[in-house]
Amino acid sequence: MTTLSVALTGNPNTGKSTIFNELTGIRQKIGNWPGVTVDKKVGYTKHNDRAISVMDLPGTYSINGRSPEERIVENYLSGEKPDIVVDVIDSSNIERNLFLCLQLLERRIPVLIDLNMIDESTRKGIKISTSKLEKALGMPVVETNGRSKKSTKKLLDIFTSTVMSKYKNSAQVEEHIENIEQLRATIKDADKLEEAIIEARYAFIDKVVAQTVVRENVGSNITEKIDKVLANGIVALPLLVLALYLVFEITFAWIGQPIADELDVLINEDFYGWADEALTSIGVAGWLHSLVCDGIIAGVGGVLTFVPLIFTLFFCLSFLDGTGYMARVAFVMDPIMRKAGLSGKALMPIICGFGCAVPGIMGARALDSEKDRMITILVTPFMTCGAKLPVMALFGAIFFGENADDVVFAMYLIGIIVAIIASSILSKTVFGKDDTSFVLELPPYRIPDMKTVLLETWDKGKGYLVKAGTIIFAMSVLIWFLSNYNLGGMVDDMSESFLATLGGWMSTLFVFHGFGDWEAGSAVLTGIMAKEAVISTMGILYGLPDLSPDTETVEAVGIVAGSGFQAAFTAMSALAFMVFSQLYTPCMTALGTIKKEAGGWKWFFVSAVGNFVIAWIISLIVYQVGIFLGF
Repeated sequence: MTTLSVALTGNPNTGKSTIFNELTGIRQKIGNWPGVTVDKKVGYTKHNDRAISVMDLPGTYSINGRSPEERIVENYLSGEKPDIVVDVIDSSNIERNLFLCLQLLERRIPVLIDLNMIDESTRKGIKISTSKLEKALGMPVVETNGRSKKSTKKLLDIFTSTVMSKYKNSAQVEEHIENIEQLRATIKDADKLEEAIIEARYAFIDKVVAQTVVRENVGSNITEKIDKVLANGIVALPLLVLALYLVFEITFAWIGQPIADELDVLINEDFYGWADEALTSIGVAGWLHSLVCDGIIAGVGGVLTFVPLIFTLFFCLSFLDGTGYMARVAFVMDPIMRKAGLSGKALMPIICGFGCAVPGIMGARALDSEKDRMITILVTPFMTCGAKLPVMALFGAIFFGENADDVVFAMYLIGIIVAIIASSILSKTVFGKDDTSFVLELPPYRIPDMKTVLLETWDKGKGYLVKAGTIIFAMSVLIWFLSNYNLGGMVDDMSESFLATLGGWMSTLFVFHGFGDWEAGSAVLTGIMAKEAVISTMGILYGLPDLSPDTETVEAVGIVAGSGFQAAFTAMSALAFMVFSQLYTPCMTALGTIKKEAGGWKWFFVSAVGNFVIAWIISLIVYQVGIFLGF
């Protein structure tokens, strides 16, 4: 017996993904639709001895072919022709939801209409007659509550017993289609035609709602009462700042970072030490010993330590989205973010970039617009992440003394300003032709479905491990090779390695920046692997082995005092180096994540080279203007 194919479609915030998760559980495959970064979710289940595949199509308000999501839904339903198309409708918002349903019927696609969240519509005093709705549209109608096991079984029973080809549009739907065809034949102006078609659709929906829906006056609901506070212009921004602060603290202080620190000790100390002893005891060749411990374990271990941060962040974002608050974030911040060419939803992932660019880049998945996603992915690395902070703190303390805090704060501001300018330029040039219309919906507040939250967290987090990790593995081996070999073979002194040679070549780019020595050039190269490596590399190359990113600032100042490190920089060249380090090529982990999230090597190299050029130009201006002014 062939597998029964089911496609779930519907507006955002209708509970469609919750139904998908309830139907398929962990039996899901997550990927991307060809050519775009929109998630492609397919799940599998079995009922009454029948294998069922369930496709969770992207949430859309219509299928006008404007956004990537709309084109995906339209092309899939017209090309793949699944056995059953389920239109999941928020029954408490039936007028808006029927717009997509009507478009499907206009294409004569048989649709199983699922009136979901029926409990919420009942609480709002909305009563829908399923029998009358079936008669009005000519299609089968079912009532569900997405989180209910009873509803899940009801859907599976219907899937395995319903033959959709038996259903045809009702007479009044066909009359509506004839009306639309007449409009297309008589109105030649495209804009006027679109307006007339939309009016005709809503007129038909009003007619159907009048036939099938009864409303009782139950007064204002809990959502309206909460929105008087959370969406109120006076207190909304302070409450949003508090919410952002809590997400930031949970991810980078309370839960995510402490687990990451423990994992770091487990991998880079305990496991590293065990591997080191094991390889030594069996007499493994020195090069292989170094490759495994200093290349693979150190490199891949650096990736794994980000995992708790990523999973914690996505849990927080999925939880907030499940409550309905993320839509309020977009509502409150949209007027401000629009000035930089982004929507309000982009704020959350960009803010997370202050902790680490990787979860911030991945957080862009929560954005509806392809344009917003891509711009957010590209500008988030400009933020001052936790790995850049040791570089800023050390250079600030060594070369600026009492003014160190002000200089470090200036680095944060530079990152923000450059991100805003880059976002504005990208939105008007590279991504200027995004024709996605911004539709903002404020869904009702709900207690999040934890199964859905956990599945979304896992789906988004595991991609980082599988895809970004493979790139890091390859780059770890490459960096290890460059720092341990030259043409004569393996070296004991890094200053004789390929890395040092490349650092010398790299240093020629910074002759007019004030830090044109090979040590600084080498530190720039290793900083692409991991920004923390800048300090460690300089410590090794300047003969300061006790200097590392974990060294306390006061202690580090004492270590560097009077050394070649301190002599290699002036205050202005140190400031230029800080600006360059703030803005240049993201670390390899972030670049790997950009490749995965943006959908190809093109954006990997755009970010790698583009950020480097931006950093080179701005740091050059900073140094030369400072020298001109006599600093």
